[in-house]
Amino acid sequence: MRIGIIAALPGELKTLVRGWPRQQSTTNGITIWRTEQHGDELIAACGGMGAEAAMRSFTAAEFFGSLDLVLSVGWAGALDSGMRSAECYLPSEIIDVQTGERFLLAEGKRVLRLVTTPSVADKQEKRRMWRSYSAALVDMEAATVARLAQIRGIPICCFKAVSDSPDANLPDLNPFIDAAGQMLMLKFLMHISVRPRFWRPLMTLGRNSRKAEKAIAAKVQRFLIEKDVSRANRTGAV
Repeated sequence: MRIGIIAALPGELKTLVRGWPRQQSTTNGITIWRTEQHGDELIAACGGMGAEAAMRSFTAAEFFGSLDLVLSVGWAGALDSGMRSAECYLPSEIIDVQTGERFLLAEGKRVLRLVTTPSVADKQEKRRMWRSYSAALVDMEAATVARLAQIRGIPICCFKAVSDSPDANLPDLNPFIDAAGQMLMLKFLMHISVRPRFWRPLMTLGRNSRKAEKAIAAKVQRFLIEKDVSRANRTGAV
């Protein structure tokens, strides 16, 4: 089985791909790791934040052949206060807020809804989406990955770990994301260097993100042993 693992940033995959051979794609600066595990070919790709970057990453993973299974992995913001920081969850439904499309990953009573937005959501936007969609999580890529998987008839699981709480007082990150979905880190660091009110929240975000990527790796590695997509999506149990 050939499995594509699509993320936005290398930091989301750090623990999962440790020891995997790494290669740079020939276009768009997408980073790819490939390995074999449990008789499967695993291809992890990350090309930046947002829909266009997710599409490029998906296409890059397909360069090695048609995929049999896709995993959308990465950090997410919590919309529901019940979502625990650094915990990894498996959404059962994904909503694209731009198009209104809903991607149901499972049938049954379990509902864990994730919304995908075109930009990083601040705490006011998080409250609005929680009220409007009854959603628990928000990201910028999962709906695109789900759409591409659905078009191809490929099963998909979504592994999202909480990096920031609903009331996190973070700076507006959107002006520091370039057209390729990459952080303009030097520009961002210069911006926050004179805004000490953001230092503590950003330190918390960093700690949560490091724990979150380890939680993603643990759940994905457990899932890859049996690859029971129906059970994982139906129950969230991995």
